[in-house]
Amino acid sequence: MTELHPLLAALDEQQREAAEPLLGPVCVLAGAGTGKTRAITHRIAYGVATGVYAPERVLALTFTNRAAGELRSRLRELGAGTVSARTFHASALSQLGYFWPRVVGAPAPRVLDGKARVLAHAAERVRARLDTAALRDAAAEVEWRKVSGLGLEEYAAVAGERARPGGLGVDQLVALMQAYEEVKDERRQLDFEDVLLACAGMIEAEPSVAMHVREQYRFFVVDEYQDVSPLQQRLLDLWLGSRRDVCVVGDASQSIYSFAGASSDFLLGFSRRHPDATVVRLERNYRSSPPIVEAANALMRDRPVAVILRSAAPVGPADATEPLVPRVRAFADDETEAEAIAASIAGLVRSGEPASSIAVLYRVGVQSAALERALDEAGVSSRLHGGQRYFDRPEVRQAVMALRAASLSVTDEPLFKSVSDVLRELGWSQEPPEGFGAARERWDNLNALVVLADQAAPGTGFRAFTDELQRRQQFVHEPTLDAVTLATLHSAKGLEWDTVFIAGLSEGLVPISHVRDAAGLEEERRLLYVGITRARRRLELSWARSGPRGGTREPSRFLAELGTRIRGEGAAPPVAAHP
Repeated sequence: MTELHPLLAALDEQQREAAEPLLGPVCVLAGAGTGKTRAITHRIAYGVATGVYAPERVLALTFTNRAAGELRSRLRELGAGTVSARTFHASALSQLGYFWPRVVGAPAPRVLDGKARVLAHAAERVRARLDTAALRDAAAEVEWRKVSGLGLEEYAAVAGERARPGGLGVDQLVALMQAYEEVKDERRQLDFEDVLLACAGMIEAEPSVAMHVREQYRFFVVDEYQDVSPLQQRLLDLWLGSRRDVCVVGDASQSIYSFAGASSDFLLGFSRRHPDATVVRLERNYRSSPPIVEAANALMRDRPVAVILRSAAPVGPADATEPLVPRVRAFADDETEAEAIAASIAGLVRSGEPASSIAVLYRVGVQSAALERALDEAGVSSRLHGGQRYFDRPEVRQAVMALRAASLSVTDEPLFKSVSDVLRELGWSQEPPEGFGAARERWDNLNALVVLADQAAPGTGFRAFTDELQRRQQFVHEPTLDAVTLATLHSAKGLEWDTVFIAGLSEGLVPISHVRDAAGLEEERRLLYVGITRARRRLELSWARSGPRGGTREPSRFLAELGTRIRGEGAAPPVAAHP
């Protein structure tokens, strides 16, 4: 019997099926928590180790800087650290910056940080009155049009079926978009989507650019392929040219970005476009306990796109005889719900569960305020996921600069002492300050650097440590803060925690009130599925009977579908009323 390569031996049977075929089209249908990142990074490292892949000719693509940073980190650990792992936008921007001066004879245009200011000027030109919220909605509509590959005339044909910002008519909205493009052109500016459009256009129009790009990258891996937009698929096709060495990985059950132009059709239709493709299903869930997996499967029952999960995770904590069954609770109002969640979390933290292993998820950002306030009053630190980036915070920037300067001096002191001495000069102390608020938040941010030093590999030098900090800063690879995470269901995708609370599971929130059709309802179902499958051991679901403006609410229709797989009292949905 042939001995398996060590990189393949580290995988389970299904993961090995995904990692072994290195050439030709490969489609991996990977359910939540099934180790897809492990499978694709081992696949890439196996290709490099066996000489099939030249590392500089492999491009791994994903959708967020955090995910790209995770891919790079894992590939480095597997001996394939020189493989490029980037977002679609980062890859396109790099190519645009290189080719634009050579083709056009001038520096590439500046990329806008955001669309709102330019849209406001465009609105003045067409005499449209738009407030801040309407400008934000208009920006989203501009993005949807572009990533969907629609020109202005094509967009005008479908705009009547879409919600239009600021109550604008179709002609007004199209005029606003036209003016927006004119303002950008006059100022030699590109927006985020233009980067992809310009890169694609340059490859299509310039054979020398196409040849250069296709010579640079030969093998492609696309993670989270269910989130690809028509524009991104067009660019991927251009990068590939006539080659077929592409591996796509995704889960249609986690397709939650159709409002932004993403389409799972590319994932589900992959084998039709590539009839000889190797198709592998990853269904063994290593993240969640059996009761959580059962609840997730119940929610997706009879959905044709679903991957049916099988739990391979431990049934519960080491001292438990039975796995923790998900629970649903009902409360009088949002404030009472937030206070009860905070009290439960405070109890878990007192019992020894790290705050960083707990998350509270919700549908819309405005729900975070009551939760932040309740956690603060309960004496529990929290952080808003998707808020200011860790390395952009003033005290962290100052600390990294101070550590970098200190590391230039030769020292034989242990790394922990070197780092803690520098941070003490900036106000860090062994014990956290009393109370919560800005002082505690500053301490938490500095303490995260101390924890990184404490967890560094034995023998790591001070200079090597600060080099790693700079690498993390560059690739947005943030440390874990000892705080409860507050996140929307959308932003929680790709993350996981031991304990997850999902708040606000009432009609009008989940599913959201503006859902218009069956397709939108199914996306809301998938969004809840994503939330449920973030939990490893404990899952708590809740809803409130009334909102801040009064009136009554009904529990989310999805709760009833979870059936006996959750604890609660009463008929469908099985909810336990808060006393």
